[in-house]
Amino acid sequence: MEGARARARLKPRVTAAAAVGCTLVVAHFAPASADDGTPSVTVGGGIITNYFHCETACINSPGAPGASGGSVDGFAVESVRLYINGSITSQLKMTFNTEYTGTGSEPGDNKVAVLDAIARFEYSSSLNLWGGRFLPPSDRANFYGPYFANDWAPYADGVAGYYPNVFGGRDNGAGYWGDFGPLKVQAGAFDGESLNSAVNDKHKLLEAARLMWDFLDKESGYYLNGTYYGDKDVVALGLAAQSQNGHTGWNLDGLLDKRLGSAGVLTVETDYQHDDGLAGPAVSHGWYALASYLFARPVGWGKIQPLVKYSDKCYESGYAVTSTSRTSGGTVIPTYLPGYVLKTTEVNLNYIIKEFNARVGLYYLHQSSTLPATLVEPAPKEFGLEIQLQM
Repeated sequence: MEGARARARLKPRVTAAAAVGCTLVVAHFAPASADDGTPSVTVGGGIITNYFHCETACINSPGAPGASGGSVDGFAVESVRLYINGSITSQLKMTFNTEYTGTGSEPGDNKVAVLDAIARFEYSSSLNLWGGRFLPPSDRANFYGPYFANDWAPYADGVAGYYPNVFGGRDNGAGYWGDFGPLKVQAGAFDGESLNSAVNDKHKLLEAARLMWDFLDKESGYYLNGTYYGDKDVVALGLAAQSQNGHTGWNLDGLLDKRLGSAGVLTVETDYQHDDGLAGPAVSHGWYALASYLFARPVGWGKIQPLVKYSDKCYESGYAVTSTSRTSGGTVIPTYLPGYVLKTTEVNLNYIIKEFNARVGLYYLHQSSTLPATLVEPAPKEFGLEIQLQM
């Protein structure tokens, strides 16, 4: 799993303070390994595809009911990724990953785009400098992405991975990260101008930082998992924040991933997020809680894992545009949603063949809100079958 993880996750300006801090770190830490002078390249790939059935409206899939309403059935290629990692020396490395944007009707769908393009200077576990396009410091859900999430619809609830981004959670910029025993530190400055955020003046840099403490086994490296399927005992607490032009967003997330001897693996994940006009035009806040259990005894090729997740997201008044109308002069008059709460329930029954490299699952999604029935479809439901393979 670690080889695929490195390929999948390797997910232009830096402040003077960050530069000084990096200089001080260089003075105190030795390089991780000697330079053997032999460049190397690794190539991998991943695919997530599914069958879905939606009633009233689709929650996580690209399908949409027709004008007459009713249900919709379909197949979707949700994601296809190509991973390329290269080492010029033992400290100088690069990453180039692409993402197929998936089937759908939007203008940006059914295309291949640059996901990650990273120039990496990795001097030691405590001194790593990255530049290019990659994931800014953010919540755990953004750091594990769809290929290392425990559930199949991690972003359907509007709580996980809510930070603004230019594509796939990424932005162009420069950052530092380092592991100091149980403490992980990540910080960076990012372009911000092309982000799909609510900030009106995007000429200012977006600043991002994350601190995380592992109370049991260490989660080394830049990226994280939604579960380790029994490879680690993890109790972790993380705090992340981003800011641009006076608008901020922050979150507090936690993970319990515990081996229960010969009984299996218990996983509990939670996140609280608060957005003050960074990702959306008005204040929002929300939370989710996820629990799963991986049975220890194999059934055929793999192991059974039931999972349940519940989320609650509150949007304050004026948060989003629902529709537009035009005056006789052609002026667009926006219509804004009142304040409301969105509640999402997800249930999975997964079959784990080779951790994140090969897994299959059935999923069910149900969503409801406090919006009037005239503004929203009544209680959409979705279920389907997911398949994930990567190497």
